[in-house]
Amino acid sequence: MNTNEAKRIRIEEYLHTLGYNPVRRQGDSLWYKSPFRDEHEPSFKVNTERNLWYDFGAGRGGNIIALAQELYASDSLPYLLERIAEQAPGVRPVSFSFGGQPFSKPSFQQLEVVPLSSPALYSYLRQRGINTELAKRECCEVRYLTDGKPYFAVGFPNRSGGYEIRNKFFKGCIAPKDITHIRQEQPKEACYLFEGFMDYLSFLTLRQERCPDCPELDGQDYIVLNSTYNLSKAIRPLGDYGRVHCFLDNDKAGMEAVRELQKEYGLRIRDASHIYGGYNDLNDYLRGKQNGQSERRREKLEPEKIQRQAERPEKRGKGFRM
Repeated sequence: MNTNEAKRIRIEEYLHTLGYNPVRRQGDSLWYKSPFRDEHEPSFKVNTERNLWYDFGAGRGGNIIALAQELYASDSLPYLLERIAEQAPGVRPVSFSFGGQPFSKPSFQQLEVVPLSSPALYSYLRQRGINTELAKRECCEVRYLTDGKPYFAVGFPNRSGGYEIRNKFFKGCIAPKDITHIRQEQPKEACYLFEGFMDYLSFLTLRQERCPDCPELDGQDYIVLNSTYNLSKAIRPLGDYGRVHCFLDNDKAGMEAVRELQKEYGLRIRDASHIYGGYNDLNDYLRGKQNGQSERRREKLEPEKIQRQAERPEKRGKGFRM
């Protein structure tokens, strides 16, 4: 995808694939609650005639590339075009209804949520290195029509009733967009934080492979952001934990999210990204490991043990080196 191709994508349709829908319409303008923060009143406007956006709370705006700069916290044009291209297969005319008056066909019609069973989706998950039995437990299969054509995808539910959806050709969201908070039956001291559900499934897969008889998958709670732009929604629930281990992407957005959490909660926040250093995220790490490309990496996803080892003074002669 080049710059001109990206600019031809309708911003409102692009936002819809990310799970953001407008609250109201005024003439040629669609008003949204900002994708950059939590707010009660919409301050983010898309001019559908000019295909431009403006965030009145942040005082910034522009075209779809400027939007991607904010969403993905990057100024690298090739990287931004790649991120936009990832969503392009799911961009299509979208319906928004205000007061019961839709002005285009619905994007997701005849939505059906069933247990995960599609051989094609199992194949997709195996290509991503994911244990399909774990995926069956954590995910579902979402079936829907778009423009009268049937589609299906792996669905991962969030706490507000929406779904992150993935298949080999499409990455998107069925609104509302929100975080996913997975709590165990008994209260836990620790919570593990992930950016996307593929990272969460990768963690479970790695633990299961490492300790098949006792993976201790229920030893902590989990929060999946489903986008770093949902971080503000996770601030309050993360405050209930004594330790938060962050398995976020090794990129600018991931690092900034960890720093923001550390400002809020100090030493309770542990950055676990060094475990998959040299890889963008946990799923890249998982697939590299399975392809035999990870000899230099730690093989256990046990951040608490790694933290203790890092803090333990090393014995040297008759004294200790800190």
